[in-house]
Amino acid sequence: MATSRSVTIIGVILLLWGLMGIAAFTMQYTMDVHELARTDPASARAFALMPAWVWIVYAIAVATGTLGAIALLLRKAIAPFLCLISLVCVIAQFGYTFLGTNLLAEKGWAVTVPFPALIFAVALFAWLYARSLVAKGVLR
Repeated sequence: MATSRSVTIIGVILLLWGLMGIAAFTMQYTMDVHELARTDPASARAFALMPAWVWIVYAIAVATGTLGAIALLLRKAIAPFLCLISLVCVIAQFGYTFLGTNLLAEKGWAVTVPFPALIFAVALFAWLYARSLVAKGVLR
């Protein structure tokens, strides 16, 4: 059975991850695309052309991931549901990034894929971990 201390430590790590996601969303949404274009024209183009629905999905991903971490810390059984919404949104967001833009062709797999893969892995872990805690009766 998961110890209270391990649930708290993992919950805090996931909460900090979620807060970093909110900060990243805020910075990317409000950034000056023309300034970014000076150093990274491919990313600037991708951000400038990103449809509103992708921004919405991105916002939902970071919000529900953060709320899922909070629910985990509060030992609430809604945590897996929130983490699942975040995971689905992460898949949709990066699905668009990889299939709806030229970033892979312009920047290559080695530059484009690793961080989204980490984000996916953390979202998947959060969902599976929260589910396991519900199954063990830790979250109610």
